[in-house]
Amino acid sequence: MNVPSIRRHGKILFLIASIIIVAAFLLFSNSLAKGVAEQERIRMQIWADATRQIASAETSTGSDASGSNLDFLLEIIETNTSIPVILTDDAGKILMQRNFDLPETAVGPDSLFISPANAIFLAGKLDELRRTGHVIHIMISPSTLQHLYYQDSRLLRALNIYPYIMIAMMAAFVAIIYFAISSSKQAEQNMVWVGLSKETAHQLGTPISSLMAWIEILRESGTDSEITEEMDKDVRRLETIASRFSKIGSQPAMELADLREVVSTAADYMLTRISSNIALQVNLPAGAAMANVSPPLLQWVMENLIKNAVDAMDGRGRIAIEMTKQNGTAIITVTDTGRGIPHKDFKRVFRPGHTTKQRGWGLGLTLARRIIEQYHGGRIFVSSSSPGIATTFEINIPLVEGPA
Repeated sequence: MNVPSIRRHGKILFLIASIIIVAAFLLFSNSLAKGVAEQERIRMQIWADATRQIASAETSTGSDASGSNLDFLLEIIETNTSIPVILTDDAGKILMQRNFDLPETAVGPDSLFISPANAIFLAGKLDELRRTGHVIHIMISPSTLQHLYYQDSRLLRALNIYPYIMIAMMAAFVAIIYFAISSSKQAEQNMVWVGLSKETAHQLGTPISSLMAWIEILRESGTDSEITEEMDKDVRRLETIASRFSKIGSQPAMELADLREVVSTAADYMLTRISSNIALQVNLPAGAAMANVSPPLLQWVMENLIKNAVDAMDGRGRIAIEMTKQNGTAIITVTDTGRGIPHKDFKRVFRPGHTTKQRGWGLGLTLARRIIEQYHGGRIFVSSSSPGIATTFEINIPLVEGPA
């Protein structure tokens, strides 16, 4: 299992653990809310029983037992200071209300007088409570029936909302941690990559200087000039690559250049270094395509795409490079007749470490995307691929001039 795969599995495990924690918290909160709701229902049942007994005591004829219990029953009624209730008769007339935030302050919490504004407010609340089904029917006498409607207390309503607030906070916390870990890993990768690149450039310096000296010796010894010229091109190319590696991590020098020349230079260089069984076709627009670019970096991207196309065709096939201008953007496509790329891998091919080759680090397309998107403000992506038929990579770079 490679490093990207390990990191991907680690992120998945982190997300799964977060989901499990959130689910456990939801179950606990839901269980707690159900317990509070059941306690409130029991309290309302006791409240309803007290109301029924008070009404029975008021209709009884001087019962001492009823009189002695009246204070206790009234205390039960008075101790409800948290659960909003409305008591109505069988006709729907409001007889009593408690614990509602009324528009107008009542004379007392048990006042039978209800102002017009409060009456409208309570009528609306009564309609809401009827829809919830929170009602206890009180049989005062065979001919008298009252109905006690009650609303969830503020505590219970808070318990019902609290889990979602906590989920939002936990999600934000997890997102921050996830982003921090990802950013830290990315920064670490960048530091390692920059350090490795600079060290590679440093180590290449001495052998390149020696090769250049040997080429001069070969020239002076009368070696075929065509051979020494091609050797010199390759050494100069190697020197350019070493220079690119030494500058990784710093902002490259940008200049106004014709993209046609950049693409043509890269194609000409690769043409003499690929198999004669591979046809390389270049189709460029007639007018100049000026853009602010780093020619060495952009040439490297083109060479990398061409080399990948060659590797995908197993030594035989056709590579077509085309450039068009559309709405102030240069569109460069590289199409090969190689093995193709599965659609699920269209984005994955740009990830560090992704490669189908036996040799290689899988960093070419990753670096190519960074060069195009970060330094040139463009895009690079797989626009289409049909296995065994054709694969097309597309690069979009903003032009300095207007659309052609």
